[in-house]
Amino acid sequence: MLIKVQTKRSHLCQNAIIMKSEVSKDANERDIKKSYKKLAMKYHPDRTKGDKEKEETFKEIQEAYEVLKDDQKRAAYDQYGHAAFEQGGHGGGGGFGGGQGDFGDAFGDIFGDIFGGGRGRGGRQSRAQRGSDLRYNVELNLEDAVKGKSLEIKVPTYVSCEPCDGSGAKKGTSAKTCTTCHGHGQVQMRQGLFAVQQTCPTCGGKGKIITDPCPACRGQGRVEKTKTLSVKIPPGVDTGDRIRLSGEGEAGEHGAPAGDLYVQVNVRDHDIFVRDENHLYCEVPISFVTAALGGEIEVPTLGGKVKLKVPKETQTGKMFRLRGKGVKSVRSATTGDLMCKVVIETPVNLSGDQADLLRQLEEKMGKSSKKHSPKETGFFDGVKKFFDDLKG
Repeated sequence: MLIKVQTKRSHLCQNAIIMKSEVSKDANERDIKKSYKKLAMKYHPDRTKGDKEKEETFKEIQEAYEVLKDDQKRAAYDQYGHAAFEQGGHGGGGGFGGGQGDFGDAFGDIFGDIFGGGRGRGGRQSRAQRGSDLRYNVELNLEDAVKGKSLEIKVPTYVSCEPCDGSGAKKGTSAKTCTTCHGHGQVQMRQGLFAVQQTCPTCGGKGKIITDPCPACRGQGRVEKTKTLSVKIPPGVDTGDRIRLSGEGEAGEHGAPAGDLYVQVNVRDHDIFVRDENHLYCEVPISFVTAALGGEIEVPTLGGKVKLKVPKETQTGKMFRLRGKGVKSVRSATTGDLMCKVVIETPVNLSGDQADLLRQLEEKMGKSSKKHSPKETGFFDGVKKFFDDLKG
């Protein structure tokens, strides 16, 4: 197959050489298509990000593919070169844009998902657009989030029009196929060598036209309404979790499916507990007598009070773990723990007699302070050594 042409000024000379580097002379349709996809992926404008030179290369690749994939054009090109595709030339093929399956047939199937082109495989038939998703914010206290709750919410949205059953056409009538795009929703505009696909200006891409619209919805197929919905909040939800109610979003136009409603959960701060995933944390104040001598205290949990034994000589900041007293995970059967941090409270509002008793205690303990207050003694010994080193 003669792949080069006689004139160097022709774009086809460049793109033919490009394609020749990827396919052999006797390449079949499958090999040509595979080669085209590979090159098109490399030079597509959505990937080259404004590189004009690569955009031109992409156009050249597309032109070459139009010749190589068509047996008649390929034969004419082999025989007459670029002249076969000039106006009035021997080929008479009407340029490179002829036919409905020029770009999307070989390319839309791979670029529709990657670049959001939405072309679909060989499909220009318009599809009814799904309704929008909605979000509804729900604020819960910690108890309801942990135990779960059923509640009712009111959501202003669009719902399907009952008189026309969502079609948008007056009852007893129906939408007609658009005569401009013949129901495809898109039309082709010729620009030089290329065929550009655009949304049909007559029907706006819907493929159909409503000549006698429904008076209730004015041809939209949906109306505004406030819906009352029952939502079941599962036990264990946390801030950031969301619950999807399928099909409870906005109804689509002209009978299109409704979107989804997402109930977004936010859990208010609690006066006692702080939540970290499935664990709960709280601070419990204790007297210095209990801390020194030990004892039993009551600790709050979401299920009620429980007893906690405090060993003697407990220091402030000591963390006690109450297993299984946290939150049950919404995603598994795992239940977290309650972490209780004891904080020794200094006595306030002491009477004279009480203050005297504390001073007597301090005097009696003073002779053996290292024994009774090892942390305090160790700290000040370290401070003294620090300053002695500075002087030295």
